[in-house]
Amino acid sequence: MKKLILATVALAVVSGCVSRAPQMDAQFGHAVLQARSQQTLDAQAASKASAPLGMDGKTAHSAYEQYQKSYRAPEPQPQAFTIGIGSSAGGK
Repeated sequence: MKKLILATVALAVVSGCVSRAPQMDAQFGHAVLQARSQQTLDAQAASKASAPLGMDGKTAHSAYEQYQKSYRAPEPQPQAFTIGIGSSAGGK
C-alpha cells in the first residue's frame, strides 16, 4: 500500500512538469505575412525575364578590374603640407 501511495505522489509531481501544447490564436502569423507582402515591391519579378538596368558585362568587368588594381598598387598621394613652400612671396 505504501508503494502505491508513493507511486501516485511521484506520478502527480512528474505530471506537473509536463508542458501542454500552446493554444494559438486563429490570426497567429498573419501580421508577419502582411508585413512581408507590404515590403515586397514586385511579387512577380522572378517570372519576368528582363535584363537588369546598368552596364554591360565588358564594362562591368573592366570597372571591377580597375577597382582591384587600385588596391594592388595605389596611386601615391600628394603631401598635404606643401602649401606655400618653394614659392616666391612678394616678387623680390
